[in-house]
Amino acid sequence: MDHFSLWLAAFLTLGIISFLYKDNPWYKLTEAIFIGISAGYWVVTLFWDNFYGKFWVGKGEEPMLWVGAFLGFLMLLRLVPKVGWLSRWPLAFIVGATSGLWLMNYFASNIMVQVQATIMPLFSTGYGTGFDADFATIVANLVIFFGTLTGLVYFFFSKEHKGAFGVGAKIGIFFLMITFGASFGYTVMSRMSLLIGRIDFLFGDWLGMIK
Repeated sequence: MDHFSLWLAAFLTLGIISFLYKDNPWYKLTEAIFIGISAGYWVVTLFWDNFYGKFWVGKGEEPMLWVGAFLGFLMLLRLVPKVGWLSRWPLAFIVGATSGLWLMNYFASNIMVQVQATIMPLFSTGYGTGFDADFATIVANLVIFFGTLTGLVYFFFSKEHKGAFGVGAKIGIFFLMITFGASFGYTVMSRMSLLIGRIDFLFGDWLGMIK
């Protein structure tokens, strides 16, 4: 990395980090540069991959490509106020198709896998060798089963949460909080890894304090 690129990267990195102090013109400048470059990159990438690659080189031989091109043209009419309402049709198609696609994905990954995990047998020859492997798998299966069951009990509002039913609902809250906490912790750790990378760049590549 040459000196200009190194100092430019450090300038932009410090500009983003400066938001930790307060909103300032330096941060706004780096934010605008980041968004502008990202938008420009995706415009160029999508142009060469789709318009040039599929219509210019590929001659648009697949009929469905022209359907997509027509919907894309209607989307651009959003820039024309008088006929901008036509852009709602391709937008509705994108939202509907994307919702249907992700509905099936989440149904398979979240619902069906969860159901499968709650009906696993307590004892199986496929759980590993030795008492420790079998015992750990059995405990894990029981935790998943009772966690799913009590979580569903908590969201069952047709019956008042009292007595044994209320105890199950409280246990369900416990499992839900663990799940939300683990998910939040995973998100924080992923952001921390990005921060560590930038700090390593500043103190290592830029300042040379880390060898």
